[in-house]
Amino acid sequence: MIRGLRPLLRGSTYTGVLFAYAGALASLPLLPFALAPALAWRSAPEAAQIVLVLLLWSVLIGSVGLVRTTRRVLVAAARRLLRVPLPDPVSGRRRAGSAAGPAAAAGTAPSGADRWRTPLWLLLHVLLGWTGALVSGLLILLGLSLPGNWFGGQVELNLFGRPLRVEGGWQSWVLALGCLLLAAAGCAAVTGALRWAAPRLLGPSPAERLALAAERELRLAERNRLAQELHDSIGHTLTAATIQAAVAGEVLATDPAAARAAMRSIEESARAALEDLDHVLGVLREEEPGTAPARTLSDLPELLDRLRHAGAVVEPDLSGDLAQVQGTLSRAAYRILQEGLTNALRHGAGGPIEVRVAAGADGLELCVVNRTGAAPGTGPRAFPTTGRGLPGLAERVRLLHGEIDFGPAGPRHWRLAVRLPVRLPA
Repeated sequence: MIRGLRPLLRGSTYTGVLFAYAGALASLPLLPFALAPALAWRSAPEAAQIVLVLLLWSVLIGSVGLVRTTRRVLVAAARRLLRVPLPDPVSGRRRAGSAAGPAAAAGTAPSGADRWRTPLWLLLHVLLGWTGALVSGLLILLGLSLPGNWFGGQVELNLFGRPLRVEGGWQSWVLALGCLLLAAAGCAAVTGALRWAAPRLLGPSPAERLALAAERELRLAERNRLAQELHDSIGHTLTAATIQAAVAGEVLATDPAAARAAMRSIEESARAALEDLDHVLGVLREEEPGTAPARTLSDLPELLDRLRHAGAVVEPDLSGDLAQVQGTLSRAAYRILQEGLTNALRHGAGGPIEVRVAAGADGLELCVVNRTGAAPGTGPRAFPTTGRGLPGLAERVRLLHGEIDFGPAGPRHWRLAVRLPVRLPA
C-alpha cells in the first residue's frame, strides 16, 4: 500500500493541488451567470433552485471546453503541474503543399465522442478542485482549532446539525494530527485522480494517435525526400565545381577564355545549389520559403552545359514531347539524370557520356551510359563515395511506381536505366 502511495507523494502532489484549486477558482466567474435564472425564479423550491444553479454552472463550464484553445492550455498546464507526459493536441492543419493533402487534414478532425472529452475533464477538474478545497480546508481548520482544549479552552463544532464537543488534553492533539494527515491524504488523492484522468481525457484518443503517427510518418518522409534532394543537388554541384576548377587551372595560361567559361559555370552551379540549400533549410526549420526551386526536364540543357564546361563529352538523345512531362514526374526525372551524370563524372574513365531521354504516351525512359575504370571509383577523376546515391535513386523510382536497372553494360561501361510511368496506377 505504501509503495502504491509513493507516486502520489512526489513533488507533483503540491503543484497538482495548486492545479486543482486553480481550476475551482477559474470557475467562479461563471457562477453569477448560473445564479441569474435561479434568482429570477424565486417561487421555486430551494432544492430546485440549487439543482438549477448547479446544472447551469456545469453547462457553462463544459461549454468552455468546446473552445479549441482551451484544450491546448489545459494540456500545457497538466504537463507542467501534474507532470503528465501529454503530446500536443492534433491541430488538423497541414503546411501548404504537404503530401498529406485535404484528406489527411480531414482525418485529424475530432469525432463526436472526442469533442466531449475536454468538457468532461473541465467538469471533473472543477469538481475535484472544489471537493478538495472544501474537505481539506475543513480538516485543516479542525486540526488548528482542536488543540486549543489543551490550554483549558472549549471547542464545540456543529457538523451537519449535530454538535461535536471535544475534550481537552492529548486526545485533542491526536485528533488534530489525524485531521491534518487526512487533509494531506485528500490533497494527494485529488492529485492522483487528476493524474489518472489526464491521459484519458486530455491525452490523444485512438483516432488522434493514428493521426499523430501519420503526421510523424509524413514528416519523416518529407525529411528523407529533402535529404535526397540535398544529396543530389549539392553532390552534383561539388563534383562539377571540383572538376571545373581543375580544368580552369590547367587551361588558365593557354586558353583564358575556356578558363573564364569554367569559372562562370562554377558560379552558376554554386548559385543553383545555394537556392536548393536555402529551400531545404527553410522547410527543415518549418519556415515558409520564398521560392521553392523546381528543377525540371526543361533545365536539362543547362545541366548538360555545366558538364561540358567540366570537360565532359556529353551525347544527348532526346526524343518525344518532353513538355508533356510535368509536375512531380518532371522534377524526379531531372534529379535522376542529375545523380546519374554526377556518378558518371565521379567514376568515369573519360570518353563520352550517353544521355537518353524518351517521352512516350505511357512512360518516360531515362538512360545514362559512361565508361568506367577497372573498378568503381578508380577512374582518372575518381571521387570518394558515400554509397547513398543509387539507393536513393531506387527509393525515388519506387515511390513513382517505376523500374530501375543499373550495373555494368559491356566491357568497362556502366549503365543506369529508369522507366517511369506517365500515369501512376490508382
